[in-house]
Amino acid sequence: MKLATLKDGSRDGRLLLVNRELTRMIEASAARTMQQLIENWDELAPELEAQNQELNNHGWGGAEAFQPVRLMAPLPRSYQFVDASSFLNHGKIMEQAYNLDVKKTPGIPILVQRQGDDFINAVDDYAFTTEDDQCDFEGEIAVILNDVPAGVGKDNAESHIKLFTLINDVSMRGHLFRELQMGFGFINAKPATTFAPVACTLDELGDSYANGRVNLDLHVQRNNEWFGNPNGREMDFSFADLISHWAYNRNLRAGTVLGTGTFSNKGFREVGSACLAERRAIEMIDNGQSTTPFIQFDESLQFEMFASDGSSLFGKIDQTFVKGHDHASRSDVVAATEHKV
Repeated sequence: MKLATLKDGSRDGRLLLVNRELTRMIEASAARTMQQLIENWDELAPELEAQNQELNNHGWGGAEAFQPVRLMAPLPRSYQFVDASSFLNHGKIMEQAYNLDVKKTPGIPILVQRQGDDFINAVDDYAFTTEDDQCDFEGEIAVILNDVPAGVGKDNAESHIKLFTLINDVSMRGHLFRELQMGFGFINAKPATTFAPVACTLDELGDSYANGRVNLDLHVQRNNEWFGNPNGREMDFSFADLISHWAYNRNLRAGTVLGTGTFSNKGFREVGSACLAERRAIEMIDNGQSTTPFIQFDESLQFEMFASDGSSLFGKIDQTFVKGHDHASRSDVVAATEHKV
């Protein structure tokens, strides 16, 4: 099933079911919010799936047109968000380009604690302060977990993945190396993350999910022009690897979000990249200098992933970057309580 969250004037919005074609949406019957669903998945998901089957098989009477502009991020805020760097090819390119000496332990994934209190929806303008911050993007898949017990093994870790979605993990490269050298983590280098309109259950991915990886192309455009389409099959660490390592000595509570890190493939010259930093590093390797500019004000980015039948899995991230401090909604609908869904 496919799920979204309606802007209704509250912090957590109203949980919606969305049809497979991403054309219709209707209020979910089993839970009011995504967080409520995730916290009570075993109890509530069967009822929600029954509603989903009824709607997809017998029609969507009473539903409204699917409008991403009326939505929040599928999970508008999270108790915890951690991002991985699970495509080692990306790190190798960066290390070669800038002669970096990164201390890594073989077999141990890189994870970084992120902020989960301010997720941005797929089509709202993304505000940032100055172009000197070197605004970048990172195309990733993220998963939403229910309660994961400490010490979970790799054989059980994936069972706690309840939803998949697509994200643009915005980065401000002008702050990144300074914060890395301080030794703690990212603050100014990693502002709010943008989420696709829809999150979906594992069955929607079909055979494209294998070996703990989403084996599909992530289509990235800058100003509606091709930038890259790397595939998720080249993750060096599976979701089971990441979750079991993360939960080694801690519980992960329901609503936790885990990102893959930017998609990166060994055949980058053919399939392109999913972030500017990688493109610029390749230019540095090839030509001794980077020429691709970072994001400028009024530029736009588009991210989308398609199922094997050609349908859009999560809907499209289509976002314009603007000067400012507050992310501004492009919707005329601020509180959807004025509309029946």
